[in-house]
Amino acid sequence: MLDKLYESFLRRLDILQDSTMRSIAKDIDWSNRILYIRGARGVGKTTLLLQYIKNNFSLNEEVLYISLDDIVFSEISLLELADKFCKNNGKYLFVDEIHKYPNWAQELKNIYDSYPSLKIVFTGSSSLKIHQGQVDLSRRVVEYKMPGLSFREFLNYTHTFFLNPITLYELLTNHIEISSTVNKKIKPLVEFKKYCKYGYYPFFMENIRSYNQKLNNIVNLVLESDIPISNELKTQHIVKIKKLLYVIANSVPFKPNIVKLSEKLEISRNTVLMYLDFLEKAEIIHLLYPPVTSLGFLTKPDKIYLNNSNLNHVLSQELKDLGNVRETFFMNQLSVKHKVNYTETGDFLVDKKYTFEVGGKNKTTQQIRRIPNSYIASDEIEYGYKNRIPLWLMGFLY
Repeated sequence: MLDKLYESFLRRLDILQDSTMRSIAKDIDWSNRILYIRGARGVGKTTLLLQYIKNNFSLNEEVLYISLDDIVFSEISLLELADKFCKNNGKYLFVDEIHKYPNWAQELKNIYDSYPSLKIVFTGSSSLKIHQGQVDLSRRVVEYKMPGLSFREFLNYTHTFFLNPITLYELLTNHIEISSTVNKKIKPLVEFKKYCKYGYYPFFMENIRSYNQKLNNIVNLVLESDIPISNELKTQHIVKIKKLLYVIANSVPFKPNIVKLSEKLEISRNTVLMYLDFLEKAEIIHLLYPPVTSLGFLTKPDKIYLNNSNLNHVLSQELKDLGNVRETFFMNQLSVKHKVNYTETGDFLVDKKYTFEVGGKNKTTQQIRRIPNSYIASDEIEYGYKNRIPLWLMGFLY
């Protein structure tokens, strides 16, 4: 059994085309005994594991990668596999697709407690819960969230140069010089349009023409598999969640009327809010709240966005307003490393300090002119001026 799994692992390594790792790899403390890397389907979790193995290990019996959607795990448990692996000098176990394994939490706890010399890295759906239910792994597991590609990473993958990430402070204080450096290498507005259509998920490198179809398939898998499994939902819930997403996708940025939504979907107000929470945890939508100290899933959001601009192009019947895509891009890129909230005096409040208005090249400062630390994130410009910053530069923060 081990030899077959090892053969499958080596086959995956052989077809790995690129060993260049995402920036998140530097943020992860790989020395922890048990690591959980979560993220939306398609953002490259499997590739990250294989790249890390290829770059850091000799290929011997000490390291093994497995995917729990392998048919072999219908006959053998993860716990049994770990036992055999450790008895054969195994030290590093990389476990993919953990959310597809029914008793994953209990068995991971047992493995952690029984085999103290074994290090485990596992990946799973964004919807996965490690801190709920009868088995609470949160005290044992160190967790990292993996986003899709930033605009900066997209440029690095599609060109021969390498651009480093910048901090928000650097962006706000030095955006003209940074813009100048980038503009000497590429036409950022041309590349930005490409990114908004197909640059967030790394599988665009396989085939751009099939990108939308693959992304649509991923959304369906999340709705029909990941969310129901993670939340123990029955079929009737899936139908309602799909209807809710359809309404959102064709209305974003959406200021929700929860009462009307509950009437339209014929479900309770609390159920609507619960579905919104499921969709956000699955990284299909973003919920925007005011900067209050305490939030629960029964708190009504002030605005709803799709998670990233690629979803706008796939899920919306028609892109009626380019402003939707711009605001979605801003929300998506800023929220990876910063707290983004709703504000009535602009479009976004970042880290409870910076107010941003998002718009085109003719967007005025009228609405935010008296607000300290306020900025315009402006599309259709290559260079900024004073507090007017190119929108595309917001994609350089990770």
